[in-house]
Amino acid sequence: MLRTPLKHVVPSIAKTRRTYSVQASSALPSSAYTDPTNRGGPSTLSTPKDITEDQRQALNAALRVDQAGEVAANYIYQGQLAVLGRHRTAGPLIQEMWDQEKKHLQVMNRLQVQHNVRPTVLWEVAKVAGFGLGAVTALMGKEAAMACTEAVETVIGEHYDDQLKEMDELNTSHPSIPLLKDVIKEFRDDELEHLDIAVENDSQRAPAHALLSTVVGAGCKIAIELCKRF
Repeated sequence: MLRTPLKHVVPSIAKTRRTYSVQASSALPSSAYTDPTNRGGPSTLSTPKDITEDQRQALNAALRVDQAGEVAANYIYQGQLAVLGRHRTAGPLIQEMWDQEKKHLQVMNRLQVQHNVRPTVLWEVAKVAGFGLGAVTALMGKEAAMACTEAVETVIGEHYDDQLKEMDELNTSHPSIPLLKDVIKEFRDDELEHLDIAVENDSQRAPAHALLSTVVGAGCKIAIELCKRF
């Protein structure tokens, strides 16, 4: 079974961000990439040249996985919305989470170009698999769709935490790395917020919740490893 959701490890982050995210959106790290008035600088337009080849490969793998993950997440929510878009409660929640993932993907696309990272060759697979997972779980009912979100966001939250630890070992003074870490922290907190939303909306009442969570979580972990390599 999956481990205890990250919301229990960092209980206040998601709720705090949910309260202030609208008011403070211009102050979020990702605004360095989304604010059209930001002309950019070394932190958003260049990549470190003073890291080792192993560190470069690790950075490339991290960004390749993150971009692929945001592609899949967008299509998961698109698939769920195709089925549950008219649901009185689930529809608006799924739309809200999807809108957030759209911003994540926009930023990850910018980061991929900035750091000269090739996208995963599994890009199209991520789209099809994501949409299929979202649609199938939504067809099983609102609770199953939320269980899917809970399982996916648990894995992604843990994955972002692992990445932050790895990035602490990057030996560079380039300003892009502190910004990248702040963006990853922001996105991790967004994913924890989605996890909270799923749990608050009956994800754990889904039929065969434990089995569904295990299968979806395992699939996410396999996808992460594949995208690192390919």
